[in-house]
Amino acid sequence: AATKLASAEKLMYFCTDQLGLEQDFEQKQMPDGKLPVDGFLLCVDVSRGMNRNFDEQLKFVSNLYNQLAKTKKPVVVVLTKCDEGVERYIRDAHAFALGKKNLQVVETSARSNVNVELAFSTLVQLVDKSRGKAKIIPYFEALKQQSQQIAAAKDKYEWLVSRIVKSHHELWPNVSRKMQPAPEYQDYVYLEGTQKAKKLFLQHVQRLKQEHIERRRKVYLALLPQALDALVPDLDEIDHLSRAKAEKLLEAKPDFLKWFVVLEETPWDATSHVDNVDNERIPFDLLETPAAEQLYEAHLEKLRNERKRAEMRRAFRENLETSPFVTPGKPWEEARSFIMNEDFYLWLEESVYMDIYGKHQKQLIDRAKEDFQELLLEYSELFYELELDAKPSKEKMGVIQEVLGEEQRFKALQKLQAERDALILKHIHFVYHPTKETCPSCAACVDTRVEQLLGSRFTRQHRNNPLADSNVDRINLVILGKDGLARELANEIRALCTNDDKYVIEGKMYELALRPIEGNVRLPVNAFQTPTFQPHGCLCLYNSKESLSYVVESIEKSRESTVGRRDGHLAQLPLTLILVNKRGGGGDASGETLQSLIQQGQQIASKLQCVFLDPASAGIGYGRNINEKQIGQVLKGLLDAKRNLNLVVGSTPGLKDASDGADLRVVMCLMCGDPVSADEVLLPILQAQACRPAPGGGAAVL
Repeated sequence: AATKLASAEKLMYFCTDQLGLEQDFEQKQMPDGKLPVDGFLLCVDVSRGMNRNFDEQLKFVSNLYNQLAKTKKPVVVVLTKCDEGVERYIRDAHAFALGKKNLQVVETSARSNVNVELAFSTLVQLVDKSRGKAKIIPYFEALKQQSQQIAAAKDKYEWLVSRIVKSHHELWPNVSRKMQPAPEYQDYVYLEGTQKAKKLFLQHVQRLKQEHIERRRKVYLALLPQALDALVPDLDEIDHLSRAKAEKLLEAKPDFLKWFVVLEETPWDATSHVDNVDNERIPFDLLETPAAEQLYEAHLEKLRNERKRAEMRRAFRENLETSPFVTPGKPWEEARSFIMNEDFYLWLEESVYMDIYGKHQKQLIDRAKEDFQELLLEYSELFYELELDAKPSKEKMGVIQEVLGEEQRFKALQKLQAERDALILKHIHFVYHPTKETCPSCAACVDTRVEQLLGSRFTRQHRNNPLADSNVDRINLVILGKDGLARELANEIRALCTNDDKYVIEGKMYELALRPIEGNVRLPVNAFQTPTFQPHGCLCLYNSKESLSYVVESIEKSRESTVGRRDGHLAQLPLTLILVNKRGGGGDASGETLQSLIQQGQQIASKLQCVFLDPASAGIGYGRNINEKQIGQVLKGLLDAKRNLNLVVGSTPGLKDASDGADLRVVMCLMCGDPVSADEVLLPILQAQACRPAPGGGAAVL
């Protein structure tokens, strides 16, 4: 309670923790000489203390206050630790102050930094009456204001951190230096301190790291199904294995390291691999996580379902083959109720069954037509009395149908009467015009087989020329065009093919191999010719000046690459230049632009010595690709060019004029293709007109 203190060479202490550890803290000395005391803060601990009776404490405070009151100096009672304060203690302390004259009470919490400054400013106002009187705020109200102020400062500080810190590799010393000038940083540090500011920074960095790890995890999990499909596509290989054995099986696969990486340290998200964004291989220990286990189980389930669906498709096909209700030409709607059961619907969509049914129907119809054609050959006497080149009368057709009506092969086409009548008319036309083109055997026609056997069995003078391919049943076609033109036309042509990439030209089936090229033809991936692909022709597509320039440059590069080479057939490769437009991209070009493209195309076609096809000559509008008819014409032209080259390159001396038989020494059996050493065997074959009906009404003979 002294009002004058001697403070020579004494240190200022802010807490008892500094006693004995003075060298660890900033040292500040008290003012020299005597130090006058202007006022007192009488602190009362209102928290619940161990072995401390608050009533006894209050008596001590009362005695202490009496001593302070004698000094005539202002006194402020400060209730400390109100954040843990006992309500009764606070109430008793206020009651004590009320009993004294002008004794003010301030409720504080040093830990929460609530009303601490208010306690000192209240005492200063009592010492210096000229100052404005401070408003004393109860602890909980002050705490609320403090919390709101801290919350607002925290939001601003977190915004500052999120704006500055974008990587989870950032360190606090560097970031704190960057933030020091910012008021958001200063306000928060003033209210909460540097340690809490650092804590929020570390939380933000940890959040960034977790987000990064989660992004990597999603990338790995998205890649995992592809890895499983590539490494273990066979259900029998893994269906019976435990998870541990399945993982060992994966490690034994040749392409394992293409998809996975085995880390020396685990787990993967606690290693440096998480930051190696260039390495997208899946950490192998990721398979131990629940998410990866679910994907593995999903892979197993997918394989089981695929097998079950395959079994359903096979069972459905077997059901079709054995069902007496499925006849040629019967619509799906009529046959469905007889061949479908509930199990089928559980595994496959009806559209899948309709597709299988359609293919089965095609086989049935083709087989029924073949059988019906045999029936017509067996009853060839029905067609001899017809007038030459005359269409049979309705009465004659009635007679033919009446004679054949009891035959099962006739009844098999009952639902396809129009096609059955067309086969009859086609057969009549063949009887009076027996040629390869009208032969009902199509590709099996003996005349056609003779040509094929001759072309394939006799020695060629130029074996190394890929264009002299005797197998005229295959067409290799290059489609050249940039910006998706080549792929788009290739897809359209494939849509016109059968499921096994066969294309029908003039009633004959050809295997069609397409090679769309849209890049630099000097690169092996875009080369016209590969070890397994020898082109027979090229469709060159353009719809702009740029795409036309690309075509010209590509043709020139391709021809340059064959200069001086023995297999320089690409220089004579048949070309067709076509003005097209990408699907959905037409209709926006002016007539002047279209005309300009046509003229440029004609000039280039003349320069390249190739066929030019434009929308006007094709009878189609700008903005549409060539139609099925034009595609067929182009393919037929390439096929004819290929055949002509075969005749020149594949001919043999002595066979050019077969009638004299001069140089013939080796012929072959038409059934098996084996050579026969008899000159006279081949001459009647070459001179005969194959497939004529035998005299006397017998079956067609050679």
